[in-house]
Order: sequence, then structure tokens, then C-alpha cells
Amino acid sequence: MPDLEDEKVKTEVMNLHTAVYQKFGYEMKYIRPPKGEFSERTLNLTNNLGYTSVMWSLAYDDWDENKQGREEYAKKKILDNIHPGAVILLHGNSKDNTNILDSVIKEVKNMGYEFKSLDEFVR
Repeated sequence: MPDLEDEKVKTEVMNLHTAVYQKFGYEMKYIRPPKGEFSERTLNLTNNLGYTSVMWSLAYDDWDENKQGREEYAKKKILDNIHPGAVILLHGNSKDNTNILDSVIKEVKNMGYEFKSLDEFVR
């Protein structure tokens, strides 16, 4: 986003907002800058559009479709790095994530953690 002109940022964000609302009836209020790339200007722009920017605290290279078939690696990355207040970034195109998500959720809960929405997150 930092390389985009102000109007292009606004158009892209609001087109996504409209599409999500039309398809799911959900009003988006949080935004994760693509690739985690942002600037003070783009944070201000999205803030002025009514969004709260949220970054992740735990991620791994699950987005790379050439690096699939590493389910044990994925589980270990997540479970070894889980921490109080973690915001976990998992990409939907990862077959590994799809295959391990149920067991990871159960294991994280067994470790004493619970999952909450950003609205419920205690700051």
C-alpha cells in the first residue's frame, strides 16, 4: 500500500469493504496491510476510513504454495511460538493449514489458551 496513491488506497479498501458486505453482510472494521507493508500515510488513510490496523505476532511461510506438505513443520511453528495475546496469521491458500487447523486449535486450547475475536481482545 505505501506505493499506491491515496485515491487508489481508498478505492481498493472501499471496494473490498463493499464486496464483503454484499456477500456476507459483514461491516469490516479491521485491516491488515498486505504483506505487512504500511507507512504513516497509509495507516492514517485507513484510519480515516474507519479501520483499525491490526498486525500479526505469529506467522510462518504458509503463503508459499510451493512449500506445502509440511504439516508437522507448520504445527511446530505455531505451537512453539504461541503466546498470550497472539494474533496468528494463517493464509487460506495453505493446504497444510487446512489439514492441521483442527488439531492445532485443540492443542492450543489444551495449553490453556482461548480464542477470541478482536472485539473481545483485552488491550
